Amino acid sequence: MSTAAWRIAQEEWRYWSRSRTGVAAAAVIVLLVLTSAVTTYQRVESERETRTQLQAKAEETFLSQPDRHPHRMVHYGHYVFRAPVPLAIADPGVDPFTGTVMFLEGHRQNSPTFAPRYTQAQAGPLAELSPALTYQLLVPLLLIVVGFASLAREREAATDQLIVTMSVSPGTLWLGKSLALAAVALIVSLPLAVLCAYAWRQGESGGIALLFWLGYLAYLLCWSLIITAGSAWARRTATSLFLLLACWLAISLLLPRLASSAADAQAPLNSKVYNDLQLAQEIRDDVDGHNASDPGFAALRSALLAQYDVDSVDDLPVNFRGIAAEAAEASLTETMNRFAQRRADQEQAQVGLANRFNWLSPFLALRTFSITTAGSDLTAHHRFLSQAEAIRFAFVQRLNRVHTNELSYTVDMNRSNDDASSQRARVDSHHWRVLDDIDWAPASPAERIAGAVPALAALLLWTLIAALAGWLGTRRATWSAHG
Repeated sequence: MSTAAWRIAQEEWRYWSRSRTGVAAAAVIVLLVLTSAVTTYQRVESERETRTQLQAKAEETFLSQPDRHPHRMVHYGHYVFRAPVPLAIADPGVDPFTGTVMFLEGHRQNSPTFAPRYTQAQAGPLAELSPALTYQLLVPLLLIVVGFASLAREREAATDQLIVTMSVSPGTLWLGKSLALAAVALIVSLPLAVLCAYAWRQGESGGIALLFWLGYLAYLLCWSLIITAGSAWARRTATSLFLLLACWLAISLLLPRLASSAADAQAPLNSKVYNDLQLAQEIRDDVDGHNASDPGFAALRSALLAQYDVDSVDDLPVNFRGIAAEAAEASLTETMNRFAQRRADQEQAQVGLANRFNWLSPFLALRTFSITTAGSDLTAHHRFLSQAEAIRFAFVQRLNRVHTNELSYTVDMNRSNDDASSQRARVDSHHWRVLDDIDWAPASPAERIAGAVPALAALLLWTLIAALAGWLGTRRATWSAHG
């Protein structure tokens, strides 16, 4: 890289330091980045601590229940809380819009609740201004304010003629201006690097944390090149500002909205009410786990009677009601999982359609790259749902086996006769130790990197296109020295 380009970059920095507009824009950039970083860090860490404490309390409450009928514990249920991933301090992703708490119980797959949509009453007007959104949306706008006139003002002031007479090519001038703006982008990205380092200390993969920061650095470099390219093509500073603001508006606001609308039109989602009605209709004819005399259990009953060579379920060495409950839960869960997977596939199809627009907008490309790399995307939410369902099914079936092996069929059938019968139909509370350990770790680094590659490729392509546009802009016969 030529010495002239570095000298031009230094002179550009000197010009910005003397410019009130440049200093003000730089101050606003720093203030926004630091404010979003601090507020998001405090919010996410508070949520992490709160959810961890509530999870421990939920497990303690479940395990401390007194002697009960096993099926009462199936309906008593259990709560699970999804803790934020380490990189949520930089990009919470879908976390503010999806539920993070689930109530697990027998015979049902409940939806997550308590989506932490941060309101002004909770955290002020910057409640949802995460570092990710700041870097994706606002920092490019402020970089435009700093650099829109970098080349156009040389043309307006006719200083480009003097520069060319000093054997500095238009390409070198553009390169120097781009270096100056890229240096601003690098400095602005440092608070994000600190957040990534903290996420690494909190257990995130070092490679993922580094890739996350480099992705944002590439995005800011892309915008630096777009800005200097726009300034190279414009004849006047006012024209440059107008074109760059129009570009920012299209890339950061219009295309994301278009992508969302197009995906919703091509792959519409059924409402939750509709899905619930469809599921209810599907399971209406399924066996009833509360009724051991259900005709659907006839084959199971006959097989057990033959296996133990007895004539009646009363003579079985196990409680047929528990066996029926276990079989019914397995059948019902299979149906519920099929509906849940269908819903997840529809949501992923919609995301896939929206992601096609990544090639048209570096903003969309970075957003996809960011949440995928951080492990806070829709796939991570579906991972939470499937892990929660696995926990639900496991503890319900373990309680059903307690029902089968620890409570006799005769005592179970007569439990409603009087208080004494009800007491005899309870099992010891040590059987409630049926909960699996919970670990809401994101997908592996390899899986997240693989998922982020297409978006990163789109972002790098945009960077190359911006560089090419800037280079071509310097070749046009718009320089007064060549016109």
